[in-house]
Amino acid sequence: MGDDVTVGGDVRVGDDVTVVGAKGAKGAKRPAVSCVFVCHDGAGRVLLARRSAGARDEPGTWDCGAGALEFGESFERAVAREVYEEYGVRPLDIERIGVRNVLRGDPVDSHWVAVVFAVRVERDEVTIGEPHKFDALDWFAPHALPVPLHSQCGATLELFGMGARGRWPGRRQG
Repeated sequence: MGDDVTVGGDVRVGDDVTVVGAKGAKGAKRPAVSCVFVCHDGAGRVLLARRSAGARDEPGTWDCGAGALEFGESFERAVAREVYEEYGVRPLDIERIGVRNVLRGDPVDSHWVAVVFAVRVERDEVTIGEPHKFDALDWFAPHALPVPLHSQCGATLELFGMGARGRWPGRRQG
């Protein structure tokens, strides 16, 4: 790899790739990192939350959990913190299952790198921890998911299902 060239806060890498704002240019848009999680009971059901009228986007849709990774925080610590904040329960198991590049809007106005986790929790201990974001929680089997789902939930559940033999008994793998 050759030398990188910096021009006005942008970095040119090689002949055909420019990383815009790579040196911290003020106002440069950058992706944020999100820890997305599918909570499950280990017996074939996933926990979904219905987004309330006060939710940031897509109120009335059913969704998995998620939260931003804070500076200096490990992925697993972020997931444990967010699961507790959203559902009032401590994770029993946390398993990283994939990564998604989430681009929203046309033109793109939201860009997230979503690190996705399967999280086993105690089914009887979950509660709504953030009523300003969620107005209902429920458990669902893979063949009986609610509608409408949040626009990003389907792709997340697909990642969860790809390795689902132990999480969704009886479901065929990928």
